[in-house]
Amino acid sequence: MGTQRLTVAQAIVGHLIAQTTELGDGTTAQLFPGIYGIFGHGNVTCLGHALEEHRDELPTWRGQNEQGMALAATAFNKAMRRRQIMAATSSIGPGATNMVTAAGVAHSNRIPLLLIAGDSFASRTPDPVLQQVEHYGVPSTTVNDAFRPVARYWDRITMPDQILTSLPQGIDTMLDAADCGPAFFGLPQDVQAMAFDVPDEFLAPKHHAIVRARPDRGQLAAAAAALSAAKKPLILAGGGVHYSFAEAELLAFAERHNIPVVETVAGKASLVATHELNAGPIGVTGCESANNLAAAADVVLAVGSRMEDFTTGSWTLFQHPDVTLIGLNAARFDARKRRSMPLVADAREGLVELGEALGDWRANDSWSERATVERASYHAYIDKIAAPNDAEVARGAPVTYAQVVGAVDRNKVQGDYVLAAAGGFPGEVNNGWRADEINSFDCEYGFSCMGYEIAGGWGAKMAMPDREVIVFVGDGSTMMMNSDLYSSVISGHKMIVIICDNGGYAVINRLQMNQGGVPFNNLLDDCKGPNTEVRVDFEMLAKAQGCNSETVHTVTELEAAMTRARAADRTYVIALQTHPYEWTEGGTYWEVGVPETSYRTEVVDAHNEVVAGKAAQRRA
Repeated sequence: MGTQRLTVAQAIVGHLIAQTTELGDGTTAQLFPGIYGIFGHGNVTCLGHALEEHRDELPTWRGQNEQGMALAATAFNKAMRRRQIMAATSSIGPGATNMVTAAGVAHSNRIPLLLIAGDSFASRTPDPVLQQVEHYGVPSTTVNDAFRPVARYWDRITMPDQILTSLPQGIDTMLDAADCGPAFFGLPQDVQAMAFDVPDEFLAPKHHAIVRARPDRGQLAAAAAALSAAKKPLILAGGGVHYSFAEAELLAFAERHNIPVVETVAGKASLVATHELNAGPIGVTGCESANNLAAAADVVLAVGSRMEDFTTGSWTLFQHPDVTLIGLNAARFDARKRRSMPLVADAREGLVELGEALGDWRANDSWSERATVERASYHAYIDKIAAPNDAEVARGAPVTYAQVVGAVDRNKVQGDYVLAAAGGFPGEVNNGWRADEINSFDCEYGFSCMGYEIAGGWGAKMAMPDREVIVFVGDGSTMMMNSDLYSSVISGHKMIVIICDNGGYAVINRLQMNQGGVPFNNLLDDCKGPNTEVRVDFEMLAKAQGCNSETVHTVTELEAAMTRARAADRTYVIALQTHPYEWTEGGTYWEVGVPETSYRTEVVDAHNEVVAGKAAQRRA
């Protein structure tokens, strides 16, 4: 075996270039198709130099903010269903810590993300260096230690040879269906520059095939026995359906066994919305049809879901006294939650083998017929609240979020990919966007990260250049992070961004008021300051960053603007004012902390309601 004399930075870049992967359609592609980078003194002279040397083999994309580019990478990796991994690199200090939030997004959503940040000198001779935060009693600590809680794999490379074993381990972690999440590498400035003899094997082509774990025979038999005894079974489709490319198997399983399907936020668009067995979105941001079925179900097969509180109604949703939860999940941790019967396996293979174990067993028609009635009620409700209200707008009533989503839903075309995140939009798009295609939806709600939307749209468009990426974002998230409008323009990744201005953080104002509080510091009208009547001109904000943009006032105008946006050659922003108090209803109980005592009786009453709701919780 030969060697090459390379720096640590060159060895890292060479190893990343050598990795290939299998896409969902069976084709082979680069595992790392590119890297987002903002350079500083901690990475420009070494890693930046190595990236420039291989700029065609590992393209480097310049972001405007480290958090934004790492969020874009996360959205890219999610759109590729974890089969490809965009990386992100930053300098030391604030550039690195800017990426911590994005790492939290990727960790919460089980998305691979490679982060490489500069670090202080391993020798410590120049200490303290620019941007170094010193810990007197623990001199080895740097700000990069902040990534430990939000990384699945974390390492600081202090000697060149360490990269030979550590980088492959980090890659394997990101590709592991059970452990998937961010991998972080801290690169001290002096170590990046060190040259060493790199084995040819480290730089040789390496192909990563999809690994699919099969279920244990005992767990499979137990799950099949539980389902075959069910009177009211329900399938809960989570994000793992998408990551396993198991949509066809989910459809076949549901149809063969006559079982209704509900979808989590991450699992939405696992089954087309028009299918008679799709009972809609479940949970706090879900609809009554899905939640009514969940409350009555005696066996729930949760496929690829981490069962977070918005899915389970803080574990109050499954009300059948003898309900059995079956956790079909690649991760044992998720498969066993709340005394679930575990079926630890890849979602696709688990569904296939469970279907074979069930044979021709089918749930009673009366149960699926109830699902049909429930879903008809759900769709009728959405049709009603999503209808245009141009006449009311003329009398001064703002357009609602439901009407905005409804306008896009009614006029969707093949290939549309909808993206949203925190604030009021998750509940609105989860209900109002009725997917005609599988894998046409990304709502980041694992970390509920404001600011994901525009950066995420940029990353998703990179992943799917031939699809129309439509971003729904509120004024609050837009003000937190909008600079990747400019990134999308200069990089040539056109998306459509709909900015809905409801005058502040309206959905949190809703929560504040619903729990007995008074409007305070959420809507701009309720904030401290002499000029809170000043509003941002989002059309001009977008134009200043090179976008095409316009402001509309009615649903009819929005629909016409969407036609112009589709025809545009660069990112197109549509801005409009929306109602701060009108929301899609449905949902279920959600536990939040409400004070036991207060000067307001309404707050105490709300606390008592929270306590009463907890009585229905599945606590262990």
